[in-house]
Amino acid sequence: MKLMNAAAFFILVPALTPALDPLSTSIFVGGAAVAWQLLFPHSWLKCSLLECCNVKDTLNLSVIKMDFDQKVFGQHLATQIVLRALRTNMHSKRPRKPLVMSFHGWTGTGKLFVSSIIAENLYQLNVRRQMFVHHFSTVVHFPHLSHVHLYKEQLQNWIRGNVSACPRSLFIFSEMDQMPHGLVDSIMPFLGYHEEINGVYYGKAIFIFLNNAGGDKVTEITLDYWRRLKRREDIPMKELQSLLSEEVFRNRNSGFFHSQLIQKNLIDYFIPFLPLEYKHVRECVRAELRTQGHPEDEDLITEIALAMTDYPSEERLYSSKGCKTVASRVTLSI
Repeated sequence: MKLMNAAAFFILVPALTPALDPLSTSIFVGGAAVAWQLLFPHSWLKCSLLECCNVKDTLNLSVIKMDFDQKVFGQHLATQIVLRALRTNMHSKRPRKPLVMSFHGWTGTGKLFVSSIIAENLYQLNVRRQMFVHHFSTVVHFPHLSHVHLYKEQLQNWIRGNVSACPRSLFIFSEMDQMPHGLVDSIMPFLGYHEEINGVYYGKAIFIFLNNAGGDKVTEITLDYWRRLKRREDIPMKELQSLLSEEVFRNRNSGFFHSQLIQKNLIDYFIPFLPLEYKHVRECVRAELRTQGHPEDEDLITEIALAMTDYPSEERLYSSKGCKTVASRVTLSI
């Protein structure tokens, strides 16, 4: 039907234009071309002016890697795995299942920040297209345990409707450690290996879960490596992924407690965010000073970083809040 409409349109235009003077003809043809661009479902003009899903994958992995290298501190394991996961998913014309990643670590270690970098690059900083990025905050969207059945239905409808509108939709779930048990399992059908479900294809969607649960286990392993004089860069990823999967499955303070998503192996990657050391907090402070337009005062950087490095109480090796309060500390110190 679209091809027939297009053919009729371009046959009709030459028939009408001889009756017009050259200027009118130019205006008419130009206006008609613009109108056609706006009417065509995924034309470049419509997608640049109006809300339009990216029908072509635009994720530039080299740009994401550069953002990770310049803006994310102390998370070599996480950034490596995320890049590998995105590359695998993007290189498949029709992935067999959605990409599902679960980020685990203490607050302030960069879980939400990494998610935002993915979102910004996926939709090329185009505000109009950020409608295809969906961020669910447990404390905001699912606050009442007594309403779980209602939340399940709403969540299923939301995901079904938005993936129908844009296959390359991004769904981010934060505060998973506070999510009511069983709620996340309601989206299990959408995360599996299906060609389509009721005519909707979910393979290009991306799901990211942000979870403080498992952060203590990640810190425990990282600290153990430090005490044995081993580098954090040498922590084996496979060991951490396996431990995280078991930890959040058994942890009652986890949205994945006894979750079928884990039982059925539907989460592709359990990604650890390591605790941040003094040197990493220094880089956070330095970056924040630049963001706020201040000179890089080395004494101030040292003062703030030292004050935030507080765990464990004996060694004071890590920041228990990561870089979460750096911005406010910089503001108060200037």
